[in-house]
Amino acid sequence: MHKGRLEAFSDGVFAIIITIMVLEMKVPHGTEVRDLLPLWPVFLSYVLSLVYVGIYWNNHHHMF
Repeated sequence: MHKGRLEAFSDGVFAIIITIMVLEMKVPHGTEVRDLLPLWPVFLSYVLSLVYVGIYWNNHHHMF
């Protein structure tokens, strides 16, 4: 197996992981900015998880 095929496969796996993380985010019920305030912990945890997965993705590319 070539190195490029393994990198492409791992890119797909990371893309699926990021997509699954986004599916857990819920849409607020209102249209005001204050309706977003209860969702800030979910958004913050998503951002931190995205950074964590991004670090793994970057390290994986540098490994190859």
